[in-house]
Amino acid sequence: MMWQVYFLKSRKRRWHYVGSTGDLKRRLQEHNSGKVTSTRNQMPFDLVYFESFKYEKDARLRERQLKVQRIAKEAIIRQIEER
Repeated sequence: MMWQVYFLKSRKRRWHYVGSTGDLKRRLQEHNSGKVTSTRNQMPFDLVYFESFKYEKDARLRERQLKVQRIAKEAIIRQIEER
């Protein structure tokens, strides 16, 4: 199984969410159906970016880095928006 760190973009407003999961398709469905409390008010979402990792610990570390290091997160968001 592969683990993913993912970026979601709200279709409502300019708002992004970073998370990690072992089942990206299921997790996106959970976000878009309102099952995730922290994102419920911002749905619906588009998956705009993800990175894959072999180990859960590596994915969780990368997720934490992106959440803490605002500069890295903003750089990825700029890349996404330039497409």
